[in-house]
Amino acid sequence: MSGASAAPPPMPPLGKPIAVPVGSSVWDRITNWASENKALVYTIAGVAVVVTGAGVVYYLNDAKPKPTAQPKLSKKERRKRKEAERQAEAPKSPSASSEQQPKAPTVEATDELPEINENTVTTFSDEQRRDYALQLKNAGNKAYGSKDYNRAIDLYSKAILCKPDSIFYSNRAACYNALGAWEKVVEDTTAAISLDPTYVKALNRRANAYEHLSQFSESLLDYTASCIIDEFKTESSTNAVERLLKKVAEQKAEDIIKSKDPNKLPSPTFVSNYIQSFRAKPRPEGLEDSEELSESTGLGQLQIGLRAMERRTHEGYEEAANAFEKALEYGDLGEHEALAYNLRGTFRNLRGSQEQALQDMDKSIELDPSYTQSYVKRASMHLEMGDRASAAADLEQALSQNENDPDIFYHRAQLHFIHGEFQDAAKDYQKSIDLDGTFIFSHIQLGVTQYKMGSVASSMATFRRCVKNFDKVPDVYNYYGELLLDQSKYEEAIQKFDTAMEMEKQTKPMAMNVLPLINKALALFQQKSEFGEAEKLCEKALIIDPECDIAVATMAQLLLQQGKITEALKYFERAAELARTPGEIINALSYAEATRTQIQVQEKYPQLAAKLQGMGGAGAFAGAR
Repeated sequence: MSGASAAPPPMPPLGKPIAVPVGSSVWDRITNWASENKALVYTIAGVAVVVTGAGVVYYLNDAKPKPTAQPKLSKKERRKRKEAERQAEAPKSPSASSEQQPKAPTVEATDELPEINENTVTTFSDEQRRDYALQLKNAGNKAYGSKDYNRAIDLYSKAILCKPDSIFYSNRAACYNALGAWEKVVEDTTAAISLDPTYVKALNRRANAYEHLSQFSESLLDYTASCIIDEFKTESSTNAVERLLKKVAEQKAEDIIKSKDPNKLPSPTFVSNYIQSFRAKPRPEGLEDSEELSESTGLGQLQIGLRAMERRTHEGYEEAANAFEKALEYGDLGEHEALAYNLRGTFRNLRGSQEQALQDMDKSIELDPSYTQSYVKRASMHLEMGDRASAAADLEQALSQNENDPDIFYHRAQLHFIHGEFQDAAKDYQKSIDLDGTFIFSHIQLGVTQYKMGSVASSMATFRRCVKNFDKVPDVYNYYGELLLDQSKYEEAIQKFDTAMEMEKQTKPMAMNVLPLINKALALFQQKSEFGEAEKLCEKALIIDPECDIAVATMAQLLLQQGKITEALKYFERAAELARTPGEIINALSYAEATRTQIQVQEKYPQLAAKLQGMGGAGAFAGAR
């Protein structure tokens, strides 16, 4: 069941949740954190980026762009004329048009104009072209208002012959839009944008057409540019950015899922955190190392798997997963068959094969209904799949088998915690402690829950007791440090992270938990903006655990903060590769696509990029809380 570490600091939280469920990842935590910290903005090359549940979207800072040089009088007059024409732009209802433009020519009145085609327009003076174009555009607006779209198209086309104008192209695109001629919409809006690259309405129309053509990346780019120009004042456009980030991510996720190795395990940090969310128990009788069992038997493979798990390394976990598969292939497991299904299901779920994992847990429960851990693990799988009711039912079934199992209360507390039910969570954590006070994670999570409830003094007292009673456990110092960091007590937090790292080296030199390294990187950056040192710590974490999704995501964020957008994109894409489930992959790709779109906006609209650079200057992570 999912847990969560301290209330996160002003950046996507980087500490792995305690007792992480199989489905919990840094992307889940970023999403949860974003919903609580909607004020967070950070600036890259003048573009402010806000983290949302769907990924990253952009909007401009409050600073206004520097005014451009004063244009020549004739251009100014033309610009005023264009603005006046935009005010009269389609689509408008017929009644509105008649009220606002009582003297505008009717559609019939255009018959009084001379014949207009490619040959005749060359005989008109500039003033005649301008006047005819305006009359034709106004008549086109009336035809559009009457839903006579083909007539409107003809009128706008003639207006374009007289005077190519972005508004005329955009209005004709609106007619094609109403007729569902999406390729024509793209063609006309592209012409409009070539004449006026900051024409928001044309960008939005083309984006809508691209979306109907399932060209989601192109649509996302246009909506993003539109939002930047419009300073994210149009809610429909900002919602479209979020929607399209998800659509683009879903498209690309399909390819990743197809090519994904079904036997690949997540990082050892992830696997260890999940396994340690259950109280350690001695080997079952008959499977101890003192027993000499043949490797060609089911029991022998079960023994090999249990021994490999204890190494807590990537190689160890891979060996364990394969051994549990073989144990059930060889069979003849006797009383340990339920355990074998439980363990195989655990590693299948870690690999992302949820349906197979659920079947294994079902079989384990069928073989031994009193084996409560199988109910709890099945509950975590149901919760990951969004089925809270089934998860809660599994936990109740477990309690009916053993109402004094502290692990059940601990994991039920986790269920309450991730749903924000902190009072209920605190009660269950305390019950878990009352039944067995030796399990450190119940104490840590209780302290985190108290902090989430606003009881900072109680939370700090809980952690001080943890330090006193579990002074050799590195996790205590790591998560205590996270709470201190959230309170901007940087020196104390860094001290705790250093202590945790030193303990990890001493107690688990071959299987270090890299979270203290990542948390220290975050602390140094927040305190002194030390990008270089923060990057070195993340790189060190990735050397120790190359598969650690948190380290990858943190590095991406640090690079993004420095405007190293292309490098950041590589790390976001790497995070998608490391993600386990379809939901996690889509979440990771949403961040990657937001970053990629930022690059494309600056490349495709250089004048907009220059404007954005002039608007930069907001401090990274400023004002997050």
